[in-house]
Amino acid sequence: KKITKSFGHADELNDAVFSNDDKLVATASDDATAKLWEPESGNCLQTLIGHAGAVQSVQFSNDGNTILTASVDTTAKLWKHDGECRLTLQGHE
Repeated sequence: KKITKSFGHADELNDAVFSNDDKLVATASDDATAKLWEPESGNCLQTLIGHAGAVQSVQFSNDGNTILTASVDTTAKLWKHDGECRLTLQGHE
């Protein structure tokens, strides 16, 4: 029997990655958010809100302290685990 768990996004899931230590999972969605999850429990720890369009990709930094998201809104954002956007990179067309 196949068991699945909803990732709590309001639209399609575009990307999902484990942190380097496997303690977190980050997901990216067409609902313009990314989410941080605890894979052991399946609990959502944080929703990263700030993009104006679908989030296409998500990645952890090598040390795991920063999350990078890239969106169809032509921005990339760097986030802290607490959901604070540290930097918005603009300029793509």
